[in-house]
Amino acid sequence: MAESVVLDPVDLDLLRLLQNDARTTYRDLAAQVGVAPSTCLDRVNRLRHAGVILGHRLQLDPARLGRGLQALLLVQVRPHRRELVGPFVERIRALPESLTVFHLTGPDDYLVHVAVADMADLQRLVLDEFTSRREVARVETRLIFQQWDCGPLLPPTATP
Repeated sequence: MAESVVLDPVDLDLLRLLQNDARTTYRDLAAQVGVAPSTCLDRVNRLRHAGVILGHRLQLDPARLGRGLQALLLVQVRPHRRELVGPFVERIRALPESLTVFHLTGPDDYLVHVAVADMADLQRLVLDEFTSRREVARVETRLIFQQWDCGPLLPPTATP
């Protein structure tokens, strides 16, 4: 498990602002948190080097890309052995429909968030890419009606 990094209020403000808009310039960030642009750049670089900031992503609207139906697939793999699950995870990650893959505890081994064109596309995906695999024992599908982003993610606050 990774060690936590000690963050001061300026670091926390920078992280909050960058999570809301990662394209904010260092000049604008510096003005909003009350430090010089060079100090802002140094702090952000330190946060990257410490592994707090992992990267920047472009967020796309799946519906605008022809993938208007999203679902969560609960997948049970049997037997649950490393030599089977490694290739399974790599195959699922390589699918253009896969958005996120989670390895879970409990009766289901994986939760896969997918975006597809429609119900027929979802059925094709489940039958051709999941249940056709020997190691997949069961797949349950949950349609997503709506989703909300949360955050920003900041460290837990100390309780007095």
